[in-house]
Amino acid sequence: MSEAQKTAERQDAGPSTVTGVDRFFRITERGSTFGREIRGGFATFFTMAYILVLNPLILGSAKDKFGEQLDPVQLTTATALVAAVMTIVMGVGGNLPLALAAGLGLNAVVAFQLAPLMSWDDAMGLIVLEGLLICVLVVTGLREAVMHAIPQQLKQAISVGIGLFIALIGFVDAGFVTRIPDAANTTVPVQLGSTGTLAGWPMLVFCVGVLLTVGLLARKVRGAILVSIVTMTVVALVINAVADVETWGLTTPEWPDRIVDAPDFGLLDQFSLFGAFGQVGVVTVVLLVFTLVLSDFFDTMGTVVGVSAEAGLLDEDGKVPGLGKVLLIDGAAAVAGGAASASSATSYIESAAGVGEGARTGFANLVTGSLFGLALFLTPLLTIVPLQAAAPALVAVGFLMMTQVKHIEWDRYEIAVPAFLTIAVMPFTYSITNGIGAGFLAYVLVKTVLGRAKEVHWLLWGASALFLVYFAIDPIEQLLGV
Repeated sequence: MSEAQKTAERQDAGPSTVTGVDRFFRITERGSTFGREIRGGFATFFTMAYILVLNPLILGSAKDKFGEQLDPVQLTTATALVAAVMTIVMGVGGNLPLALAAGLGLNAVVAFQLAPLMSWDDAMGLIVLEGLLICVLVVTGLREAVMHAIPQQLKQAISVGIGLFIALIGFVDAGFVTRIPDAANTTVPVQLGSTGTLAGWPMLVFCVGVLLTVGLLARKVRGAILVSIVTMTVVALVINAVADVETWGLTTPEWPDRIVDAPDFGLLDQFSLFGAFGQVGVVTVVLLVFTLVLSDFFDTMGTVVGVSAEAGLLDEDGKVPGLGKVLLIDGAAAVAGGAASASSATSYIESAAGVGEGARTGFANLVTGSLFGLALFLTPLLTIVPLQAAAPALVAVGFLMMTQVKHIEWDRYEIAVPAFLTIAVMPFTYSITNGIGAGFLAYVLVKTVLGRAKEVHWLLWGASALFLVYFAIDPIEQLLGV
């Protein structure tokens, strides 16, 4: 074969390979490009990379029944490993720009509700059981059927509520909004900044970051969110080097002494599947697993619907493409999180940041997952990006998701009331699950009082009954003496 023929063959092979990847992930078909997917993958990683700091902080600060604590370095490794593997699995298997990592809220349940009652191994075993149960619900089709039973406008309300919730997360993470301690003798639960005013260099970084992000979005600049994160991180590094900053919060923007460090996999496979039964009894275990399943179940539902809606991937019936695979992978992530002692892993609403950058396929997950993989070895480098530089992205994405409020028929009470409660309860209680539960219960109630109970899908009746138990879990436990 001549050199000319070999050259032509190599030139032909390149586009063919690219076309194959494009075809597999349906990048062009969904109106995206490789550039947008890559930017989206980076944006998602940087907006959720805080979990690499926060998860070890939450789990590592708690003690189990026997006074044992988990090692922070091992927790960081476990958190990064599960996020990397399951995010890539979701990208290849589910083909959605939906990243996964240890779930906030769920890790707090593990640290402050499960661990004090049993050993860490037993607590992580319950997480594995919860994930296996979710997988069973997916395989039987029950989880997907519940999602399809939700009215389209209620799904849109979920997306709007998540938008407000994610914006609030951004404000709180940056310190722009804080809770007023009870000692303040005020009935106002939150305030501007830590003293009622905005003060300090970190707050300046956040505020400028918000203005920069929305300005870039308004100008339709490609990579607006990622440009803002990187730019404000550089600004934060400079400020921290020349100014006297008391604290940046969880992450201080300063160049580390070393960039590369070896991962510690000591927590992998440290779980006991049925140990909790011997520690606290069958009834308590059932109630604990029920709480975990319900929280994970509907948090994921809200996240998947919200991110898919923002990406414009819902079909004409408001259904998520390949939902069965997506939910099964999410359930498997819970199992993986428990098995690695990283707490239950779940789909992240911060994935909406990547969607905001144009991500529409699972190819973005390859980027996000790879960055989590690198984080296994580059843990010190993660300390560079402060929350004040990443949080503006959450505020901007909250705005983008909020725009779906226009699709809700506010003059129809059977839709407007549950939609309003869904939207309001999520940020006000800092929980996606609570918002969905309030919306479901209100929808069933309003339909019933209007004499149209038959219009409510039986699965919504069942889900609402479960939410009734969920909200009343404390009196139920008292009644059962557990």
